[in-house]
Amino acid sequence: MRIVEGFQKAKPLLTREVPSYGLPMYPKPKTRARGKKPSPEEIVKRILAEVQSKGDKALFSYTKKLDGVEISSLEVSKSEISDAYAKVDKKLVSALKLAANRIKQFHSMCKQRLESSFLSQCLGRQISPLNRVGIYVPGGIAAYPSTVLMTAIPARLAGVKEVVIVTPPKKDGTIPPATLVAADIAKVNRIFKIGGAQAIAALAFGTESVPKVDKICGPGNVFVVTAKKMAYGTVDIESLPGPSEIIVVADDTANVSFCTADLIAQAEHDPQTSAILITTSSKLARDINSEIKKQLAKLERQPIAAEALKSQGIIVIVNNIDEAIELVNLYAPEHVSLMLRGGAGYIQKIKNAGCIFIGDSSPVALGDYVAGPSHVLPTGGSARFSSPLGVEDFLKVTNIIALDKATGKELGQAAITIAEAEELEGHAQAIRLRLQDSRKEPK
Repeated sequence: MRIVEGFQKAKPLLTREVPSYGLPMYPKPKTRARGKKPSPEEIVKRILAEVQSKGDKALFSYTKKLDGVEISSLEVSKSEISDAYAKVDKKLVSALKLAANRIKQFHSMCKQRLESSFLSQCLGRQISPLNRVGIYVPGGIAAYPSTVLMTAIPARLAGVKEVVIVTPPKKDGTIPPATLVAADIAKVNRIFKIGGAQAIAALAFGTESVPKVDKICGPGNVFVVTAKKMAYGTVDIESLPGPSEIIVVADDTANVSFCTADLIAQAEHDPQTSAILITTSSKLARDINSEIKKQLAKLERQPIAAEALKSQGIIVIVNNIDEAIELVNLYAPEHVSLMLRGGAGYIQKIKNAGCIFIGDSSPVALGDYVAGPSHVLPTGGSARFSSPLGVEDFLKVTNIIALDKATGKELGQAAITIAEAEELEGHAQAIRLRLQDSRKEPK
């Protein structure tokens, strides 16, 4: 990782603009098409249109064409789900259940803070769950049962009636057993063997087999993210997730091995991962680079992590922790790890971050799996204005106005004045008639 000394030199490096079109900056996809290469937007637009017009037929076709899998049924059967338990190690089942319980506990506490009641005698809010939610779970070669738990459980706790999962099938046409077990634990209602932009299209528009949803959540590649962006408005989306990010803020008390491990853990996700260390210790900066070489040598995903650390990794040396926190707020990362004395005292100073991890016993990897809060976090600098996935994402609010006659008269003339200033005489008349009504208010 390259070392940058000084706040002023680091500031322009950690100042980033979220692309105006709202998508993370992924590498351009490779294509064999002759002539001009189609952009992700062009490819996704075509897929969305075909799924909308041809339904299931387009889903079968794209699954064969893009995933190289020919399937006879789009939906996972109940027997496939029950059979999955026998194919998953019992330790993993237990671990998934532990994670599920902690996720439930955390989001249950969050839900308790939401009220559905009148805020005063005349005004209030009604909070209702969404009816149906779709969750995209990356798959194909790898399995991500943690993503199932982190998205489906908050939805179910919010009261969503139907949770639908879409995930790419393996080459043999099946879904990884661990994904199915996690879906069962999270009480998912239906699972479909569909991936890519076509899966997002199916959830957004509905097909003969796949029901149309109200909201789509979950991470994916550039085509999935582009499809979510294009489908927004037809359905809601929770975010446009990009590559993982971590900033470790450390002083001279930090454990070199732990700091390095946390950087590498996120770097192994993707070559585009941003892994950044900001420290007040020149010695720690030098030691981290030496430790990286040692730890990478033992890592199976060494090429991916090494590429991320080389291309995206930065070590910044600053004069004090306040400078470090200012850089954190400027960058607005997905994860922030505070590996320093009195770390908890800096929490309120961090305004832009998806999740903050305090001390040696709180590695980011625990947050990815079993700590409790969702690991679906804002990326790409969007932590400046957005929040982690939670029960709130699956609820909608309806405002309630029930004014009595006295309050209506008290407010009426001001409303008429504003309506007349906006030249909306119908508005003014609707209020004026009430003010002229001499009838008593019914009890």
